[in-house]
Amino acid sequence: MIESRALATLTAVTALLLNFGSWQAYAQGYGDGGGSYDSPSSSYQRAPDDYSQPRPRRSRPIQPVVTDVSADDNYIPKEVLIEVDGKPTELQVDGIARRHRLTRTQSQNFPLTNSTYFRWRISDGRSVDDVVRELLDSGDVKSAQRNNIFKLQQDTTASPVKAEGDPAQYGLAKLRLPQAHALSVGADVTIAVIDSGIDISHPELADRIAGSFDALGSKEGPHLHGTSVASTIVAHGRLMGAAPSSRLLAIRAFGAQDNGSKDSGADSNSFVVIKSLDYAVANRAQIINMSFAGPRDRAIGRSLAAAASKGIVLVAAAGNAGSRSSPLFPAADHNVIAVSATDQDDRLFSASNRGSYVAISAPGVDILAAAPEAKYQILSGTSLSAAYVSGVAALMISRRPDIASSDVRATLLSTARDLGPPGRDDQFGAGQVDALSAVSAVATPMATASDRPATRQ
Repeated sequence: MIESRALATLTAVTALLLNFGSWQAYAQGYGDGGGSYDSPSSSYQRAPDDYSQPRPRRSRPIQPVVTDVSADDNYIPKEVLIEVDGKPTELQVDGIARRHRLTRTQSQNFPLTNSTYFRWRISDGRSVDDVVRELLDSGDVKSAQRNNIFKLQQDTTASPVKAEGDPAQYGLAKLRLPQAHALSVGADVTIAVIDSGIDISHPELADRIAGSFDALGSKEGPHLHGTSVASTIVAHGRLMGAAPSSRLLAIRAFGAQDNGSKDSGADSNSFVVIKSLDYAVANRAQIINMSFAGPRDRAIGRSLAAAASKGIVLVAAAGNAGSRSSPLFPAADHNVIAVSATDQDDRLFSASNRGSYVAISAPGVDILAAAPEAKYQILSGTSLSAAYVSGVAALMISRRPDIASSDVRATLLSTARDLGPPGRDDQFGAGQVDALSAVSAVATPMATASDRPATRQ
């Protein structure tokens, strides 16, 4: 969630998130051809012929289609996302498509959830929700839902800052990062950044990219949002990131809108986010940073739960939709650490989301960060705050590699500097992250969490 200091207003940011962008932006950004397509003819085994016959419909109540955002343009029209256990055969898939009058456009098996997801086009006048209900009622699939749209947020009129300008990184002192770096710099920790395209050639990111993956299969160049988030975590040149010696998995999941600006807003969808999570887990990410937001998504939620069960720390931006917004996801997922944004005077960023799901806060207003083509820009938003928290988590894991993800979360919250009303609140969560206190607290075995989940695998 990034908003530029120049010309940005709460009204503009709120409108951007609530509108979520039109489906035309999706089509122009990366279209049906984005990412990989596993052709059934090459990757599926043939089933007995009786699978090609229609199944008798089960007598069971129609399941409701859960949609937590009222806007009608927060998902891809005429498309449904379905999940099938394991690797279905070609005949099974063709039978489902024929019975429900759907056209396959993209599919992939995901070991993370041991299931195969399909993007299918609705070729007639039925609504997405009607088709979802039909699929759920049929018993043919494990799950079915809208292919929801998720967005990065930023103002494309951000003012560039010349390389010789003052870095003004007030966040370093606020979080006591220089002192924390005397104890840990995040070495040997891998952080997956699911975002827009990252300029991996930027001097601030030199030798810090452990791997890259384009979940869109696009040919776009680097993008401001992903580059700035990455630099907030691992910058080590003119700037100093929260975890300057950590390694990044640069995952492009968001495609820029085709409106004439390479630094425009960017979209993704449920299928691409799931693909990105699967890649992150398969490549041994210890932390996953998600600086984006959208509606509740049960398919993404299952992938997040699977990642959390492996001991991966999940961090997300709380959102830039303001005080009246409903909870945004993935930040509001119970497996995720949701981060709100503060300014140089420890005030809440005016556009930051509020709510009981907010876990902690970090600087996110007027942050100097890297921009494509070796440039720099001053930006604002909860995206940058989430990046700071991901970096501090990396310092903790580097300091104590066997720490459980539950202890990372518990320690971040218990050592935070209280802001706002005494105790936890819906604006700052537990308070502002304190890197020195958090890193110091993990030097010896802790007893901060009684129900420790599985450690990282």
